[in-house]
Amino acid sequence: MINSATDDLVTIRDWLRWAVSRFNEAGLSYGHGTENAWDEAVWLVLATLHLPRDTLEPWLDARLTHGERLALLDMLQQRVAHRMPTAYLLHEAWLGEFRFYVDQRVIVPRSYFAELLEDGFAPWIEDPDAVGSALDLCTGSGCLAVLMAHAFPNAAIDAIDISPDALVVACRNIADYGLNERVKAIESDLFAAVPGKRYDLIVCNPPYVTAQAMDALPAEYRHEPALALAAGPDGLDVVRRILAEAAAHLNPGGVIAIEVGHNQNLVTAAFPELNAVWLDTEHATGKIFLVTREDLPPVP
Repeated sequence: MINSATDDLVTIRDWLRWAVSRFNEAGLSYGHGTENAWDEAVWLVLATLHLPRDTLEPWLDARLTHGERLALLDMLQQRVAHRMPTAYLLHEAWLGEFRFYVDQRVIVPRSYFAELLEDGFAPWIEDPDAVGSALDLCTGSGCLAVLMAHAFPNAAIDAIDISPDALVVACRNIADYGLNERVKAIESDLFAAVPGKRYDLIVCNPPYVTAQAMDALPAEYRHEPALALAAGPDGLDVVRRILAEAAAHLNPGGVIAIEVGHNQNLVTAAFPELNAVWLDTEHATGKIFLVTREDLPPVP
């Protein structure tokens, strides 16, 4: 039965106010699709009530049924009591207009690559139609592989991950977008399962969280698989391996781009001779670096 404390919560407006108050009171952390309590509450409430996520005003004074109030209370309690990210509660995450299924087998998609792929990775890719092969390395949910398939309509896309559990989720998202013929999910420790294969473009959002940052993660982030986050003392354990092998997997003129979050200074210090270009997006600076095949270290 609904707690007496929520008996007076009749409309969506009431529930949104109450949700924001509870989120603030609990000191929740965000970053899995929203950045503040209000946006998180709107997303959770509208999705739980099966209402359009981008339309709020017409519903604010709508009265909830008893069943809707029970469902909403359960969701809000899970968000507060267990610090479960809303994306996992709803089994959905968004990159732009693209919706993806997610659960705790994968991290919640939040890559800055989405903005770059909206523009076909210009100017580094001069003609998106000319891209014949591309790789989403450390694919997780498969979200970037799906975006790449839309950005490069003639490309065959490989989506590689070391986690078989993550690839189950990736295959679901690939199938949801009808891309089984163009996007291939591959279980592999980086390039191990594709010896000799070369690509025009490689994008990678690898594990890059430092050991110190892992110790300080908010509870929400601890619901995500540590395998997809932790990357050693300086967060570059996986990046080092990628850069050492990447030249052997790029076509002449090909490029690799790697997302490293807030670790730009660590990358610059670790690879002082690497001719890397840092890419800016509308919402981020210095989160992704790009290297051409010709500027990569030769493979031993």
